Amino acid sequence: MTLPDQTASRDTSRMEAGLVILALAVGSFAIGTGEFAIMGLLPTLAEGMGVTTAEAGHAISAYALGVVVGAPLIAVLSAKLPRKTLLLGLMAIFAVGNVASAFAPDFTSFTVLRFFSGLPHGAYFGVAALVAASMVTVDRRARAVGMVMLGLSVATLVGTPVATWAGQTFEWRILFDAVGILGALTACLIWLLLPKDDVPHDASPLRELGALKNSQVLLTLMIGAVGFGGLFAVFSYIAPTATGVAGLSESAVPMLMALFGAGMILGNTIGSRFADKALMATIFGVLVWSGAVGLLFYLTAANAVMISLMSFLVGGSVALGPALQTRLMDVAADAQTLAAALNHSAFNIANALGAWLGGMAIASGQGFASTGLVGAFLACAGILVFGVTLFDARRRAFAA
Repeated sequence: MTLPDQTASRDTSRMEAGLVILALAVGSFAIGTGEFAIMGLLPTLAEGMGVTTAEAGHAISAYALGVVVGAPLIAVLSAKLPRKTLLLGLMAIFAVGNVASAFAPDFTSFTVLRFFSGLPHGAYFGVAALVAASMVTVDRRARAVGMVMLGLSVATLVGTPVATWAGQTFEWRILFDAVGILGALTACLIWLLLPKDDVPHDASPLRELGALKNSQVLLTLMIGAVGFGGLFAVFSYIAPTATGVAGLSESAVPMLMALFGAGMILGNTIGSRFADKALMATIFGVLVWSGAVGLLFYLTAANAVMISLMSFLVGGSVALGPALQTRLMDVAADAQTLAAALNHSAFNIANALGAWLGGMAIASGQGFASTGLVGAFLACAGILVFGVTLFDARRRAFAA
């Protein structure tokens, strides 16, 4: 296949493209389950490793750091690798890292292995998105990207609750064994289904690094790093908000998580369709949506029915993901791999930023519902960056 243009899509049947995208979505399901399920198992993990729950949270931070570091590093160093080979290598690293995590003898080694497991995360999503987009026509790119990322949403709705239950019922290590097996399955599917591709003769690490000199790439990444933070500000503290503000029991929290996951699936599906029709309008619309939902969350968090509805609507903000990924394909020129991989570094920055600012608001005495205000603020900041992006695009005579 040839990337980033659409040459391959003309020679690829819809069924073949669908099977490849399904294989890539299995990988995103595995990654999503491994990333999110540990949050529900922190107390169990802490007890098993003999550390506090707060200390156990360092393993989550280590994984996120691996994502941020690994995405640009792997994208640049692998510039001369065929994308099929790269995806196989990334899934192999992911599978080995997770299985090794299951056998970690102490918390220090476990934390190091979580960092190692996070390294392929961003590069995998970035390259998988490019491959998926190359196998369809131009007017279906965002939907193809959305289908790959749908695995992440399904992981939130299904994989995470099931893995959390299994880890609590049996042993927390079973989570990482299962995720490792899913990673190995993904590698097998990629090997069987993905066509061979040729590396462009002028591909090089230096060419990929050119993305860092492109203001449109950097601004698009900034939209994600800031604007996406609102989702994480609310999601990170949804459990204590539900129990401490809305008065729900702890047994109701999994339901809220499921509603959040359902919102992600719907937002990912509908948002990618809108992005194929009007890309920049979709990005702006999702940012406005995120701000409005954050404000409404703050105003209605004390109501059990409304916080349930808000969990669903906040999840819908994930529609920003496929839209931004597609925008990066348009603006990255010859540095497609690095730009696509950095998108997921930006999302992890948004994760850290949203959780940090939400925690600061709570610690200052504003209450758990104030995370909605933080989310609205970050969405507004994302809109400002979006405005700068449009201005810069017009100044440089770049298609907006």
